[in-house]
Formats: sequence, structure tokens, C-alpha cells
Amino acid sequence: MKTSIRILAATPRSAVALLAEEAHRYRLTRPAAWRIACRDGETVAEGVAQVVPLFLDGLRPATDYRLVTDLGEAGFRTPRCAGMIDVTDHGARADGTDATRAFADALDALSPGGTLHVPPGRFVSAPLFLRSDMVLHLAGGAELAARAEREDWPILPARDARGRVLGTWEGLPEASFAALLSAIDCGRLAITGRGVVDGGGARGDWWTWPKETRDGARRARTLFLSRCRDVAVSGVTIRNSPSWTVHPHLSENLTFAAMAIESPPDSPNTDGLNPESCRDVTVAGVRISVGDDCIAIKAGKRAPGAEDHLAPTQGVTIGNCLLERGHGAVVLGSEMSGDITDVTVARCDFVGTDRGLRIKTRRGRGGRVARIRMSGVVMEDVATPLAVNAFYFCDADGRSEAVQSRAPAPVGPGTPEIDDITLEDVTATGARLAGAALLGLPEAPLTGLRLGRFRVSFRDGAEADVPLMAEGVPEMRHVALFAENAEIDGAVEALPVPEESAPC
Repeated sequence: MKTSIRILAATPRSAVALLAEEAHRYRLTRPAAWRIACRDGETVAEGVAQVVPLFLDGLRPATDYRLVTDLGEAGFRTPRCAGMIDVTDHGARADGTDATRAFADALDALSPGGTLHVPPGRFVSAPLFLRSDMVLHLAGGAELAARAEREDWPILPARDARGRVLGTWEGLPEASFAALLSAIDCGRLAITGRGVVDGGGARGDWWTWPKETRDGARRARTLFLSRCRDVAVSGVTIRNSPSWTVHPHLSENLTFAAMAIESPPDSPNTDGLNPESCRDVTVAGVRISVGDDCIAIKAGKRAPGAEDHLAPTQGVTIGNCLLERGHGAVVLGSEMSGDITDVTVARCDFVGTDRGLRIKTRRGRGGRVARIRMSGVVMEDVATPLAVNAFYFCDADGRSEAVQSRAPAPVGPGTPEIDDITLEDVTATGARLAGAALLGLPEAPLTGLRLGRFRVSFRDGAEADVPLMAEGVPEMRHVALFAENAEIDGAVEALPVPEESAPC
């Protein structure tokens, strides 16, 4: 039976197709042959797809194409291009010399609607500031790498000259080093190709001061989008970040598709993709393996005298992704004071993460997490597939009596709310600690949690541990459901636990 093919994004020289996305997760159940042809029928490229996201490169601008696969067909037209500039034409050399000036000159010379092309080779640069109405195209074999030294590295102030938040750190306005790729107030921007963007986290000293401030600033990201709109990132691999890898902030209409995000497992706080206070975000066919959370959805952090920076994150769709090895696969919070609502996670694979769907907050944050939907997700070797924690012990006072007390506290602006969470057709194999660990506030319990066909099997030989980062939570092992101050409709369908593996 033929199924639909969806063209998700297209630039003058590339496109992303999703192959039978409704019938598969990240990988196709069987390989699918494909070919792409021009209007006259001439075959431009062909191959065999193993995964749902199909990235097509080497296309021509303003050209009609037909994609024909074993799973269906789709036609599309590439946008026009106002001209392509090769960065080597402005003096960039792939020999390890600093190419910052060459990139800046090429960006200055680029016409609106044009493409900046990075050919094969390794190009080293300090932070670059992208522009509206442009495409950054990294060819296969191209690597844009951050230089190791941060001498004269640009610093984004906490607020710009108009008083708007610019530099941020963990949900608050703070000066931070600029990302290797930064885009501020940009629209109609695309970053695409088969090349690599390397943030240089392993070079220099970035990973030796994870929570510190040095030279008056916090650590850099690798791709930072501030107040941007209509941005698409496709095809590329973004890796080795100094801190959060891809950080969109106060932006809207964003697409991340058929790309990869990678950092070593021991790299500190190298979250993969952290949309913060953003609207209408699509994450499709993305593979992430990092040192912290794979996808962490955020909405700013309330602090005494600091609330004007808060804004909601709303309308995030995550589909057909492979999320591996991070602390959490899809995480909401802990910075969620501006509200996180309307998040859909569908047909994804979570492999080897500490937690699957993770929601974390604490007293003092305020804000609401609501209308969260997960379906068709398969988790493998995830220690705790569902973790909801309203006693997360972050910040300097996180372990204080005021934050951690199980006695009801007065309800006010700093009281967070979590409600309307649905998980359906979710299967987790090889869980270790708990199928679901839920800890709501006594003054604001978790409400509206619905579990439908939520199936969990446990791994033999697992060692007991604490599934939630909160005081007073017992170690556990092979527990189907741990819940306090939580309203639940449905149940965890757990396979029988052998007698020698009974919950502690």
C-alpha cells in the first residue's frame, strides 16, 4: 500500500522529504528505493532510504522536481536564489588558518535571497552573525569549526540597547559568549547541506567551567537564534558544543529536519535542542546524542525582580526522531515560568536516556505546563520512561526547606502548575527504576494525566536508584508507578517482575 510523502522544507539547492511518516518512527521497517527527477523525467539522483527523513542535496534553484519512492511520490519546486557566493572567493582557506574575516566579507557581499556556500574542507572561525534572507549551505565534507581560543570572542550583553533580552543563561538575562553561528532579528534564514558545524567545546577550556562566569560572560552555544522567524535547519550535523547546542530564543516558525546533533556523553550541559519562549517549532527526523537533555523545551525562569523577560513556548511538534543517551529524551523545564503548552511528540525512538518524557519544576518558578501529548513512542533501555518532578532541586536554594517541604505551601505567582498530559501507545523495554515516577506539589497536584496503552518491561539485574532529583525520594527498582500528589487516569501496564527483582 502506497503512503504519503511530505516535502517539509526546501531551499534553492536542498530539500527534506518525510517518507511515510505516519507509518514509521525514525527508521523505516524496510529499505525504500527512491529517485528524484526533473520535469523532463531526467533522473538527478537516486538511492535507498533506511530512515524516514530523506535529505536531498545538489538541487538547482527555481526548478520543478518529482520524488518517486517505493512508498509514494511527491512534487515540489525549489526556491529561486539571488546568487551564490563561495567563501573561498573571499580568502577563506581550509588549512586551519582563521577564516573569520573571509566569512564576514562574504556575508557582507551576499545579496538578499542569496546563498553563502562553504565547500569541502575544514574552515576555522570565531563567531559569525548571520543575516535575514539568506541560505548558509555547507557542502558534504565541509566543516565550519570554532577556533579554540576565545580571546576577543564577542559577548552578547544581557540586554541590547533597546532593553530587550539578548544574552541568556538558564532562563535569565545574562551576558554570554556569542555562538559560533548567531542570528539576531533575522527572518527567512536557512542553514542546510551535508556539512558539519563544530562548536569547539572540546577545544579550549569551555567544559572546565560549566556553571561559572569567566571574563564577564557565560559559555557559548553553537547555534543561537534570537527573535528570529521563518528559520529552517536541515541536513547538517551540529556537534561539540561549548554548552547548549541549538538555542532558539523568542523566535517563531522554526523547522529542524533531517539533521543530527552530537556531543560526547561526558560533556557538561550540552543539551541538543532547547527552544525557549518560542512558537510554532517543528522537529522532524532529527537524531540527537549529547551529554545532557536531547530536547529541552523552556520558557524562562522567574526570579525576584525579574519577570519581564518571560514569554511562553507554544506549539512544538516533535516527530520521527531518534533521541539517544541524554539525561532526558524530551524534557519540559525546569525553566518554564512563561508557560509551556501544546507540545506533541509522536512516533519517536528514545534509546539509552535516563528518562523518556521528563517534566521538571519547583516552587518559585510559577508558570504552567499543559496540553502535552505523546503517542507512538518506543523507548529502549530508558531508566524511567515518565518522570514528573515538582520538587526539582535546582538553584542555590533548591534543597531548602521552603522548596523541598512536603507540607502544603501558600499558592501564589510562584506556584507551578502541571496538567493535561496524555501518553498513548507508548512502549518502554528495559526500564530500570520506575515506569512512571510522579511527584506533584501538595498545594498544586499534577492533574489530568492520562495513560493509555502505556506498557513497560524491566531489565533484569538493574540496581536501585532514585528516579527523581528531589529530596526524600526513595531508591527504587522495577516499580511500575510511583506517585504522590498526582491525579491519574489509566495505569502503567507492566510485565510481571521476577521474584528476585521485586520492588525495594
